[in-house]
Amino acid sequence: MGMGTSTFVTRWINFLTMLLAIVVIIFGVWMSTHHDGCRKSLTVPVIGLGAVIFLISVVGFLGALKNNSILLWIYLITLFFVLVGILVFTVLVFIVTNNGSGHSVTGLRYKEYQLQDFSSLFLKELNNSRNWERLKVCLVKSEDCNNLSKKYKTLKQYKSAKLSPIEAGCCRPPSQCGYPAVNASYYDLTFHPVSPNNDCKRYKNSRAIKCYDCDSCKAGVAQYMKTEWRVVAIFNVVLFVVLSIIYFVGCCARRNAARSHSKA
Repeated sequence: MGMGTSTFVTRWINFLTMLLAIVVIIFGVWMSTHHDGCRKSLTVPVIGLGAVIFLISVVGFLGALKNNSILLWIYLITLFFVLVGILVFTVLVFIVTNNGSGHSVTGLRYKEYQLQDFSSLFLKELNNSRNWERLKVCLVKSEDCNNLSKKYKTLKQYKSAKLSPIEAGCCRPPSQCGYPAVNASYYDLTFHPVSPNNDCKRYKNSRAIKCYDCDSCKAGVAQYMKTEWRVVAIFNVVLFVVLSIIYFVGCCARRNAARSHSKA
């Protein structure tokens, strides 16, 4: 790649990346102004990611703009560590999310999940009482369980529905409890379950209780987290490829900058 081409491409790629980083930071600040505990917990990581991307992009842009070999060295070294970090994190995500397949139940179109099937990392996070209390508040506020009766008007529609892992684990008792469903949001708890599953005792028809303290609910959240982490991992693979190309272009720009200084 020629001297002018490499520096030009590096300059404009990093300029566009700076704009993207500013958008990410603004989004993080916007999240911090809301009182939703779920979104507020993501504020620091989002702002931190935007800040790192912005700083690296500034160094790369200035290095290419001024054809400065030292700045481009700093840019490449920092970008190298970012690439290593993305690679390590992505591999760990695929390892952590490898466990936790659902269990099929006869007559249901969806799967039920058991907490012990998931990674110890998920178990540690979800069994932490402080973490779970915060997540439970978010689940109650989301109204997902209470909206089931609006989505499925009849019992037949409800029984044939394909519920999400959180709806299946948090909004209803596990199927092994055997509680007869009256409608999408109410079960006949006068039935005495034969299952030793403690979730059968934890479930209540109350809008604020449901099965939010159940292990099945935690398993549903774990499955949701697993899916989200997998999406992030796939995004990281794409990001790794893009940053690797940028790193290659930056190496060409740095080498050309060094040549121009040596000729001078």
